Formats: sequence, C-alpha cells, structure tokens
Amino acid sequence: MDPSGAESQQPLPRAPGRGSRKSGSRKRHQDQNPVVRLSKTLSYVLRHGAAQLGLEMGADGFVDVAALLSLPHFGGVSVADVRHVVETNEKCRFALRSHPSDGRLQIRANQGHSLQVSELELIPLLEPTALPQTMAHGTYLRHWPAICRGGLSRMGRNHIHLAPGLPGDGHVLSGMRQDCDVAIVIDGPQALADGIQFYRSANGVILTPGDAEGLLPPRYFQRVLQLRPDRRLLPLE
Repeated sequence: MDPSGAESQQPLPRAPGRGSRKSGSRKRHQDQNPVVRLSKTLSYVLRHGAAQLGLEMGADGFVDVAALLSLPHFGGVSVADVRHVVETNEKCRFALRSHPSDGRLQIRANQGHSLQVSELELIPLLEPTALPQTMAHGTYLRHWPAICRGGLSRMGRNHIHLAPGLPGDGHVLSGMRQDCDVAIVIDGPQALADGIQFYRSANGVILTPGDAEGLLPPRYFQRVLQLRPDRRLLPLE
C-alpha cells in the first residue's frame, strides 16, 4: 500500500453527523496508519459518497472494487490492500463477494449508510425475544445533556446504531466506538411494542430508523451508564 494512500488526494467530506469525537492526539496517531486511513476512506465512500463520486452501487450496497480503485482517492491502493482491510477489520465493517453473474469482485459497507440501500440484508427483529438482552448506543458525556432532552437521532443516516451489549462483553464486535464514555441502554421491547422497528446487520449491529422523526425518544432509555473512569449510572432527568 502506498503510504500516502488516500490521504495524498483531496480530502473526502466528513460523514454526516459525525463531528470530531476523538482527541486530536489519538486521531493524528491513527491517521498515520495507512490501513486505518484506507478503512476510513472506504467507510466514507461506501456509506455516504458513492453517488457523489460517480460510483454505481447496487440496491444491496455493493460496488465494483475495480471501479472503486479507479477513483483518485485510492491512488496506490491495490486489491490486496482492500482485502487486507476487509479481513482484518475487527468490527467487520465491510464485506467482499464475487458478483453472482460474472464474478467481478465487489465490496460493501455492512451498515452505517446515509445512501439509500434497500436490500442490505438486514434481518428484521419482529419479536421481543429476537432482541438482544442489552442494546446500547455509545456516545460522549458532552453530548448527553442534549440527548437526555431530545433523544437519539439518526443524524442524517438511515439508522441509529446499537451494540448488542456493553463494552467488555466478549461477543460485541461492533456498534459502539471504543472511546465512548457513555452507554445508553434502550428498552427494546417497549420501543418494539410502540411500533419502532429494529434490524440486525450482517456484522451484528442492531439498527433502528427510530420513530417518524428519526428519533429514539428518552422514554425508551432504560438506563444510562457513564463508562469512564468508573461505571456509574447517570440520572435520566
């Protein structure tokens, strides 16, 4: 992989609603890693930027790897580099396949889209027994006062992301950033009873579009944990 990688090209726009969530020093350290840079660029293009960049994306979210690598943002990146990012990503953010008709290598992001992808192989969770016992949204203490008042928002994406457990649970691979310092545990059965839809993505993240306004209102917050430096409950009011 060319160490300059995607960073040597014009920077891609920031993903919708993300903001700056990491400390500057940690972010700079990670951005020096070409594998991390490539993963971030893939995430943006496959979740948000494909149409703007002229990539043809199927309704299932897959794009041709050859077309992807023809973009100037992937100068010096090889198919082997892409395979390495997909195979080593701890959160299983991406999937590779050979196209069913002609064998073209294709890639997609498993979840996190603002683009409309109607056939993303999401599994509907229709009964309370199908929901994980714990569904938690990770956020940051600085955002908690606003979330406490207004609820969780899709923030320009198609879904709100929930991890099927809490940080430290061995089975939880994705759904919450590692540096989150607040976990909001959702009352899934009550939300489901009120008509809120839930899905499981290919990499195990629980997704919900929220209510008609794209929100999970605070009435569905079962409990809220501050994760650092010690775990403790935060007041819901």
